[in-house]
Amino acid sequence: MRFFRIAATTVAGLVVFAGTADAQKTKAAPKAKVEIKFATLAPDGSTWMKSMRKVDNEVRQRTENRVGLKFYPGGVQGDEKDVIRKMRNGQIHAAGFTGFGLGAIVPETRVLELPFMFESLDELDYVRGATNDYYEKAFKAKDYALLAWTDVGFVYLFTKTPVRKVSDMQNIKWWIWSGDQLAEIFYRAFNITPVPLAAPDVLTSLQTGVVDGVYASPLACVALQWFTRVKYMSEIPITHGISAVVATEKSLSGVSAADRAILLEVMRRELTALTQKTRTQNDEAVTEIKKEGVQVVAADAATRQEFVTRGRSAWSDGVPALYSQELLDRVKALLAEYRKTHAAGSSSGSSN
Repeated sequence: MRFFRIAATTVAGLVVFAGTADAQKTKAAPKAKVEIKFATLAPDGSTWMKSMRKVDNEVRQRTENRVGLKFYPGGVQGDEKDVIRKMRNGQIHAAGFTGFGLGAIVPETRVLELPFMFESLDELDYVRGATNDYYEKAFKAKDYALLAWTDVGFVYLFTKTPVRKVSDMQNIKWWIWSGDQLAEIFYRAFNITPVPLAAPDVLTSLQTGVVDGVYASPLACVALQWFTRVKYMSEIPITHGISAVVATEKSLSGVSAADRAILLEVMRRELTALTQKTRTQNDEAVTEIKKEGVQVVAADAATRQEFVTRGRSAWSDGVPALYSQELLDRVKALLAEYRKTHAAGSSSGSSN
């Protein structure tokens, strides 16, 4: 059970789901000249917060306390939309967001989470790297700074009854995170009307039968204990969840160019390391939930192709509400370019 304790402190409240505040107390650092108020759903003591505190400590040291971070962990500032509202009125300066929150600021980020877009982590890294300048400009145009990317992981379907073919999707009461436009597009492709719920209500809803199907990364499914209320996991990942740290440009206006460069350097280095940890632990989570009795449902080639075809048919439904046709075409071209010169499927999200 040691893995489950580690997982719970790694991603609870971080990935696509809300968490609760941790009771752990941390000694406050001396007030910096520019103190960036940082909100996150991740609880204090989690791997995420340990990484962020490393960022804070090094930035304070290297800037001689001219710049520091003041943390509001555990969702104490509300869910992602609450935090965005508070960033707009200056109460909060920076935050870690999933694709849901990123899309509320720059809808175009959701193109990176389209169903069945990426077949491997290498593909994701290539496309995200190639489009990073585009997204930095898009956030800047909204008066935000994109500080660093990180990952949620490949997302799978977890259910009480097995989904062996596309038609089985109709027999399940699916959860959807309220207001998630991209998830709505996915479900429409399968002619499903999901049950909208706030994320903290999902476990209880699984227990009472309000829903009997959810989507999550394996690590999130462990951290939130959802694996205790489902019996099956899809073999095919339906998408890959992204996340990132962003700050308001206004909050950084008092930071010198040199100090901002230090903040970016440290943040990107630490979140790159965190991403690698998350990827490893997602793989480990699959092994552990299998041991706890969750069965991975195999899919034959025909079923896999039907899922992929249906999911990809929804890509155009995001135009123009979430992203432009031009951006979608660019991402597709980058994928084609990558696949021409690389073996398909390396670092894949397969649950095998």
